[in-house]
Amino acid sequence: MQLKEQRAIITGGGRGIGRAIALRFAREGAGVVVAARTAAEVQAVAEEIRAAGGRAASVAADVSQPAECERIYRAAIEQLGGVDILVNNAGVLGPLGPVQEVTPEEWDAVLAANLKSAFLLSRLVLPGMLERGHGAILNISSVSAKMAFGMNSAYAASKAGLLALTRALAAENGQKGIRVNALCPGPVPETRMSQELGASLAARFGRTPAEILEGAVKGVLQGRPQTADEVAAAALFLCSEQASAITGQAVNVDGGMTFF
Repeated sequence: MQLKEQRAIITGGGRGIGRAIALRFAREGAGVVVAARTAAEVQAVAEEIRAAGGRAASVAADVSQPAECERIYRAAIEQLGGVDILVNNAGVLGPLGPVQEVTPEEWDAVLAANLKSAFLLSRLVLPGMLERGHGAILNISSVSAKMAFGMNSAYAASKAGLLALTRALAAENGQKGIRVNALCPGPVPETRMSQELGASLAARFGRTPAEILEGAVKGVLQGRPQTADEVAAAALFLCSEQASAITGQAVNVDGGMTFF
């Protein structure tokens, strides 16, 4: 088992990519705190892990709020005894449209959910990691952080900021036993976020969601979208000792959609 006796917090863990990461980490021996806003979803994932013989706890929380992040961290301490791995996966799509149509309130909400949350949780788990001299933080970003897509300025800015935070944390902690990396997935149609994106773009441009997806994957070398399990496999690698020499990186899981 690649994560035997490790303890992980996974935000946005109730469905999609976060759920896939939680299940895979548990299968590899990690105890997992699954956190997201919807109680029924995180409870279901935790129950699925326990039914398979793993260790899991669930916390319904809004990671954009400092007090809620504190609650997630306390649950990990109380139920798992510490945090060795933090996966900042929670996020929202936010408004779709040109910048002039985005309100300041919408902008702030996206930055809080997608970027501020990673800062809040990282600052909570780092002291314990530093004390033990080991730990891994993984931020789930997006190809939107690297490519020029219109109509999603708040989301793209938040995900690009997440890459900058990744590099800063890696620089601060690289010689202290803590690795910090990011993943940049391409389109993952099974997730609710991808489905919402496809539906919104289809409505705006008078096309079907299938046509929107077809257009998105035309520039992908593999000619297909990605799956949540493929992203989870990359997450497992980066959080395991197999990636012991990798830090400060933004790894694309996009089938060959972008090249830096």
